Parts: sequence; C-alpha cells; structure tokens
Amino acid sequence: MSRGAPKPPPPHKLTFATNSVRNTTFAEDNNKFYYEIVTRFWHPHLTKINKYDYEARVVNCVAEIEDQPQKDVKVRFNTPDAEGEWMRACDFIRNDGTAAGGTFAHEDGTEYRWKTPKRYLQLIKSDDDEEVPVAEYHPYKRHFGVWRMSQRAFLEVKPEASAALDRIVVSYLLLERRRRQAKIKVKLETK
Repeated sequence: MSRGAPKPPPPHKLTFATNSVRNTTFAEDNNKFYYEIVTRFWHPHLTKINKYDYEARVVNCVAEIEDQPQKDVKVRFNTPDAEGEWMRACDFIRNDGTAAGGTFAHEDGTEYRWKTPKRYLQLIKSDDDEEVPVAEYHPYKRHFGVWRMSQRAFLEVKPEASAALDRIVVSYLLLERRRRQAKIKVKLETK
C-alpha cells in the first residue's frame, strides 16, 4: 500500500494575550515560541520584544522599538551577546505604496511583503507569483459582536517562515501601530 507524500507540518499559531501592540504576549499553545512585548511606564517610548526560550530557560531581548514624539520611529535587533544598531523603521520596512503594507528582508536575503487583501494583514514572499501567504493575522471575535471574546487574535505562521519569526513579529507590530495611528488621525480630522 502506498502512503503518498508525508503531511506537511501544521502552521505555528501565535495567540495574542491582549489586543495591545505595546503590552502583550504572542505564544504558541506549547510555548515553543513565546514573545513578550513590553512598554514600561517609566520608558513609555521604548517597546522591548523579549523571546523566552523554554529549553534553556532564558529570556532574550530580540528587538526594541523606539517611538519618540516628533521623531522617526527606530528599531534595532539584538543578539544574545550584544545590542544591535538603531535603524529607522522606514528603512527596515520599506513602504510599497499601499497604506498598510510594506516590504522587509530577512538576514538570509529572503524578502517578505505584508499586504491587506481582505482588510487583514497577510505576509507573502516577494518573489512568489502565486502570493501564497506564509503568515496571516486573524482578528479576535466576540460573542454576538459585543460581549466577551470568543476567540483571541492570532498570527498564523507557516514553518518555512519560522526562521524569520523575530522580524515577522517586529514588522507586524510596526505596521499595526502605523495602521492604528492612521485611524486616530482620521477620527481627529473628521471631528
């Protein structure tokens, strides 16, 4: 009896603890991937992205986002041994002309592009003609649209993109902040 090709591994489902982009956690059910996003009240313009390694029982700060008023947003990627260099967020995520999208490159040279086909963010490889998403954002759902959450928001990442997961999380946070700030500006201008 022939069994055919093996079943592909399931995507990683990083569930958000809260709907905040400043203080939340992204975690898989088995905690294989666990990211903590923290903005301390004594440093309100600095957001740290910590990754917890359960096997080694170590917390590493993988990235930091600095958002000073009247200045460009900056980001840096850290290694366990040293802090990285600050770069402007617009240099990390190049705007591709769309309101909520952008392109960034992983260290291995692979380029990824965020797009919003159905008002929700999807990440695709830039050179993929079929535009198959390697990561998708799924928003939270509420009971009857108003009561408690029936399903938390989550980011679904395919295993082939798990090597770039640190940069995917940081790019998602930057794009979601930009999208939310644009909504605030529109609301202020309409009043």
